[in-house]
Amino acid sequence: MAIKCFSLGAAQEVTGSKHIFQIDDRMFMVDCGAFQGKRKESDQKNRNFQIDTDRLESVILTHGHLDHCGLLPLLTKKGYAGNIYATPATRDIANLVMMDSARIQAHDAEFLAKQAAKKGEKFLWKPLYDENDCVAAANQIVSLSYNRKMYIAPDVQLEFFDAGHILGSSFANITINPNPKNPDAETRILYTGDIGRKCKPIIRNPAINMPAPDYIFLESTYGNKLHDNHEFAMKELERIVRDACAKKGKIIIPSFAVERAQELVFYLHLLTDKKKIPVIPIYVDSPMASNVTSVFRVHPECYDESVNEAFLKHHKNPFGFSSLTFTTSIEDSKLLNKKEGPMIIISADGMCEAGRVLYHLANEISNPKNTVMIVGYMAENTLGRRIFEGQKEVKILGDMYKVNATIERCNAFSAHADYNEMIEWLGEIDTSRLKKIFLIHGEKEQQQAFKEHLAQAGFPNVEIVEEEKEYTL
Repeated sequence: MAIKCFSLGAAQEVTGSKHIFQIDDRMFMVDCGAFQGKRKESDQKNRNFQIDTDRLESVILTHGHLDHCGLLPLLTKKGYAGNIYATPATRDIANLVMMDSARIQAHDAEFLAKQAAKKGEKFLWKPLYDENDCVAAANQIVSLSYNRKMYIAPDVQLEFFDAGHILGSSFANITINPNPKNPDAETRILYTGDIGRKCKPIIRNPAINMPAPDYIFLESTYGNKLHDNHEFAMKELERIVRDACAKKGKIIIPSFAVERAQELVFYLHLLTDKKKIPVIPIYVDSPMASNVTSVFRVHPECYDESVNEAFLKHHKNPFGFSSLTFTTSIEDSKLLNKKEGPMIIISADGMCEAGRVLYHLANEISNPKNTVMIVGYMAENTLGRRIFEGQKEVKILGDMYKVNATIERCNAFSAHADYNEMIEWLGEIDTSRLKKIFLIHGEKEQQQAFKEHLAQAGFPNVEIVEEEKEYTL
């Protein structure tokens, strides 16, 4: 029996996670994510996605972010008819994320067609998939709760463990054994997906109780970065809100609709309850974030005990309080641009590449009274990255805008572990059988630095995965 692995995305880059392990002639995929970033380049990469669906036996989904689930509808459209395994919360979040992606693509196609018509040009761009393709993919998802084993093939067993990254996120622990009567013949592969951080609000710490793996496919997003702690995050959020209130300005927070928006609401709720910040209007301007928050409410099995202590046992809703409003209609979103500060607007897309946040940035970024607060990872070639890096002028929706607003950067909100936190996690799990670590889901410079950090921590056998290169286990 020959076991080989290769990646079709998130290899020396952060988005487009698609990792395949192959047993002889059979293939199994872990994640099927969309590439994000520079629009033309990412769109081309997504359209070039090819895999032999006849040989693909199963798909395993670690969590519901677009860069991990966003091409599942395209995969089923290409003919894949097998099972997609995910935790119940990941199933629900991925359904929303995929459907939202289809709607954004349809909207973009309509917008671009009108633009081309005005110029008298032909319009050739088409969405990758539509809502019907999303429904088809959703119908193939099989739910598997944490710490429950399931055979996904006669010789392949899957078990999910909590990754602590977003609601429902998981480490995929895969055991391959052609002879169940002989445990010594097992090959164990652990795909981390994305690793979360300890002591985050809402969700639990990353699990450490997995069986000892032979191989780990380890994310490396922050392979050479350190985060501030969550106490610092609370203090920074308090400071930024107070400063904006003093200027009577608006705080625009580009936020991922999944996890980050809910985490920010949670923190703001705590700060408001403790009278650490003034009571000002807080708007979550994202239908997607509103829908995801509904998913959070129905999956308390994923909550950390801190949520129970702070809210549930007092019969409070952790995602709703008097100064908070979820806006869903376009009309309500437009009205926010006419309102005076102080106020907070949390809006998607988290990397400022699409969605309503673009209109808020276009309207507010040139006003020195306002603040743009960066609270998450910004991939290369995104508008969010350009704002994060301090460019004085940026293009938004085709027009150039001067950046006069205050730019605040707070990395304490990251849902990804930094390199110290990942090394600490490796020190807590059983690595007695570990043969090699494969680094995925990270930019080249971060991965090279992380490899050196790992070697210093006692993990010298580390390989940086190259796209489409085969590795024999």
